[in-house]
Amino acid sequence: MTRTGSGRPEMLGRLLDKLKAPETAEESPDHLLALAAAALLLEVAWADHDIADDELTLIETQLREQFGLTDSEVQALVAASREAHQDSVGVYGYTRTINEAFDEARKFELVTALWRLALADDGLHRYEEHTIRKIAELLYLSHSRFIEAKLRAKRDV
Repeated sequence: MTRTGSGRPEMLGRLLDKLKAPETAEESPDHLLALAAAALLLEVAWADHDIADDELTLIETQLREQFGLTDSEVQALVAASREAHQDSVGVYGYTRTINEAFDEARKFELVTALWRLALADDGLHRYEEHTIRKIAELLYLSHSRFIEAKLRAKRDV
């Protein structure tokens, strides 16, 4: 995979540029939001430095079903996110994009999905919880809603 001058993967660089750029005819706001949400899911999965097979399967399924991504888009996003994690790109751009478009209910559902992912491998790692907490704070989700999302996810898995 080629890299931009800043050291981040070229594909992820293009994604971040799209998130900052005005909407084009081929990139709908929903598609860009899906990419931002997908990046957050992947960030949580890598928080414990180990992705279990069931976590990866859950991520791929969520990307396909919830965000309407194709298999090739899912594969490209997972590959770019693996490299981006090593480059420590961060979650701020993604959370900003989501804050601009998601209401509190949609943010809550996203944080609940992050919790489901973290709990998928039958063990919650402290770095996963820390990452979800950081994302929830950047999404301006209250602490009580953060806890409610965690409890709902525990009930669901």
